[in-house]
Amino acid sequence: MDTMLAGRFHLDSKKFAVEEVPVPVPGPGEVLIEVKAAGVCLSDVHLIDGSLVPLFATSDTVTVGHEVSGVIHTLGPDLKRGLTVGTRVTLEAGKTCGQCANCVRRRPCTQMLTAGIDYDGGWAQYTLAREDTLIPIPDNLPFDQAAIIPDAVSTPYAAVVATAGVRPAQSVGIWGVGGVGAHNVRLARLVGAAPIIAVDPLPSARERALAFGADFALDPAADDFADQVRAATSGRGLDFAFDCAGVPAVREQAAAVLGLNGVLILVGISPRPITISEGLTFNYLGKQVRGHYGGTPESVTELVRLAEVGRLDLAPSITDHIPLAEAADAVNRLENKIGDPIRLILVP
Repeated sequence: MDTMLAGRFHLDSKKFAVEEVPVPVPGPGEVLIEVKAAGVCLSDVHLIDGSLVPLFATSDTVTVGHEVSGVIHTLGPDLKRGLTVGTRVTLEAGKTCGQCANCVRRRPCTQMLTAGIDYDGGWAQYTLAREDTLIPIPDNLPFDQAAIIPDAVSTPYAAVVATAGVRPAQSVGIWGVGGVGAHNVRLARLVGAAPIIAVDPLPSARERALAFGADFALDPAADDFADQVRAATSGRGLDFAFDCAGVPAVREQAAAVLGLNGVLILVGISPRPITISEGLTFNYLGKQVRGHYGGTPESVTELVRLAEVGRLDLAPSITDHIPLAEAADAVNRLENKIGDPIRLILVP
C-alpha cells in the first residue's frame, strides 16, 4: 500500500506528529489532491494547544490544515463537474455536512465542517477533497498564494464585504495585524474604507499595517488611545471595528470607540466568553456585535479572480516556506511570533 507523510493531531492524547500514513483513496464525488502548499494558521495552533475543540469531529485523529492548494491527482467515481487530472486548484476551508435539515432543503448548512479540524485536511502529501469544494486557479497564481486564500484572505474578505458590508469612506478599526488582520487591512482599503486604523501592540505589526494600506497604526496600550481614535475619525468614532485577535480585552476596547450605529465584528475565534462592559452608551448609540466565522465559497472564487487580474498581490503575505516534515517547528514559530510571520507555508 502506498504511504505518505501527514501532520496528524490525536484528539485523545493532544499529541501532534508528522507520521507515515496510507495515501487515501477517493470515493464517490471525491478527488485526490497532490498538495503543493499548505498554510499554517492560528486556528491550527489553537487546535494543537487544545484551546480549539472540534465541534463535529469525524475521527479521533485528524490531519491538520485548512489552507491548501495543489493539483488533481486521481479522480473518484460519480463526479459531476468534468474535472481533469492535473488541474491546479485551491480547496475551500470547509464543507457542508450534507445531512442536516437545511442541507436536505438546500439551505445554508447548520453544521459546517472545517478541514483539518473536523475532517482530514492538507498538511500532507495528498488529501481528499469533495468535488464541490475545489476552485480552479490560473497558471499565474502561485500555489503558496493560492493556498492562503481560503481563510487567511477569504475570512477577512467575507467579514468586510458581507458580515460588515463596509462602504467607501466608512471608518474601520482592525485589532491584531497578524495573518488575518493584515489581510483585513488590505481588503478594507480595497473596498474604499477611510480612515483605516490598525491596532497592534507590536511595532513591527504596526509598520506592516501602514505598508499594507492603513492610515493610522496605534498601540492599544497608549494612554490616549481613545483620543487618537476620535481624532482620526473627526470625533465620530468607528463605523466598524474588527477583532482579529479573539481577545476579550480587544472587544472591550473596540466597542468603546465605536460611533453611532457602530458595529463590532468578531473575526478572531476564542473559547473565552464574550463580554461587553459598556453600559448605557452602548444602547444609546445603537451599537452592535456580530459574530463571523470563515469565508464563503463566493469569497474564495472572487479573491482568486482578483489575484488573477492583479488587483490583489499576495506575495508579501508569504513569510517563509517550511518542509512538511518540520510542521511542528512551523507551529512553534507562529505560536511564539518568531519573526513576526504573516503566513508560513508547508511544502510536502
